[in-house]
Amino acid sequence: MAGKVLSLLPPLLLAAAGLAGLLLLCVRTRDVREPPALKYGIVLDAGSSHTSMFIYKWPADKENDTGIVGQHSSCEVHGGGISSYADNPSRAGQSLVECLDQALQEVPRERHVGTPLYLGATAGMRLLKLTSPEASANVLAAVTQTLTQYPFDFRGAHILSGQDEGVFGWVTANYLLENFIKYGWVGQWFRPRKGTLGAMDLGGASTQITFEMAGPAEDPTNEVQLRLYGQHYRVYTHSFLCYGRDQVLLRLLAGALQTYGFHPCWPRGYSSQVLLQDVYESPCTAHQRPQTFTGSTRVNLSGTSDPALCRDLILELFNFSSCHFSQCSFNGIFQPPVAGNFIAFSAFFYTVDFLRTVMGLPVETLQQLEVAVVTICNQTWSELQARVPGEQARLPDYCAVATFVQQLLSQGYGFQEHAFHGVTFQKKAGDTTVGWALGYMLNLTNLIPAEPPGMRKGTDLSAWVALVLLCAAILLAAAVLLLRRVRAAKLSSTI
Repeated sequence: MAGKVLSLLPPLLLAAAGLAGLLLLCVRTRDVREPPALKYGIVLDAGSSHTSMFIYKWPADKENDTGIVGQHSSCEVHGGGISSYADNPSRAGQSLVECLDQALQEVPRERHVGTPLYLGATAGMRLLKLTSPEASANVLAAVTQTLTQYPFDFRGAHILSGQDEGVFGWVTANYLLENFIKYGWVGQWFRPRKGTLGAMDLGGASTQITFEMAGPAEDPTNEVQLRLYGQHYRVYTHSFLCYGRDQVLLRLLAGALQTYGFHPCWPRGYSSQVLLQDVYESPCTAHQRPQTFTGSTRVNLSGTSDPALCRDLILELFNFSSCHFSQCSFNGIFQPPVAGNFIAFSAFFYTVDFLRTVMGLPVETLQQLEVAVVTICNQTWSELQARVPGEQARLPDYCAVATFVQQLLSQGYGFQEHAFHGVTFQKKAGDTTVGWALGYMLNLTNLIPAEPPGMRKGTDLSAWVALVLLCAAILLAAAVLLLRRVRAAKLSSTI
């Protein structure tokens, strides 16, 4: 009997040591407490065609970490972009009030004073500044006057450069997809091996392409160097002003008026009264403007559903004949070969999504995209209306925009079939909208450090509760096992 009891001592001591270790782990890991308070940030994306407000949030005790900033909510401002109020600047400020009032409700009152508020204006205001610097300054002054009336920490209303817009969009996409740095289940930060992905943005007045390069750019104006989480990134970026959706449509309209007298990209059976002032007042159509014309004149223009003529009209927007570098995209702009995966958002997404979901057309390859473009451009106005009864405003322009997207990607940026397989058309990453706004706020609030974070990171309440419950379950199981072994030893000794 004594020998059997002695034989049980090692496993009993081992089990007791294990129990003590588990108990120590559960006690010393962390006291379960309330979740940390949240911090908030607000960015107004003042685009050329409309303004969007984004409210972001992150735990207050992890401000200089990663993977923690997410979108709390958003609000679409009614009316056009702030540049459309050039003749009545005060209305630009008034247009923001409804969304700002929403922010007052959604951000806790005790957080109002410490919540940074930014307004970033993009290509619409860049164009306005080109044509009328005074009008641009008046619009910014008007929105500033409105924004300073709110209790948030207003940090300025600024016009972003095209380069900033492209780079911040790239930062947003890779931050949300955890391509810079990722937190592993073992409690350590690590750098994912998949690398970064390129970003393509199609707005109302400009389009941007941004991706990581292996070597220096031949044109230094297209290169941006970043240091994020201890890693150096050499990024190519270019913004094409006047190549956004709305400005492209105006340029096509001017071309159709002068070349055809009809619009090959509009569906057959559709017609519209075109006010010449609306066509030629944009700086993007300045070179197409007739020497003499009456702005108040209205011209009736009809669609013909002609995919070939529409493609020809769109190709006139690109100049492929001049390049002073080893290779260019178009208009003499240097661009290295596209490589790796890309995310295409904003109007890229909306256009391709229309082809996929409304038209029911496959767009997985460049060839399929070309077929889809021809298909939609062959549709008559009545056929399109039958497919989308409630969407009249943008419906006549889907052929033109889809053709432009297809030509921009294949001819402009040089995506071949194999490279196009790496392009994802996406609106959001998780619950957060992909665009420049989050990257802009991360940069201005220093939420992305230049050096890598520490090796340990706090965990939220739910994870710690799960860990404590797991420890308790293991302790209970170990205790039961120990009692059974003791009971079995006693029975054996009795026999």
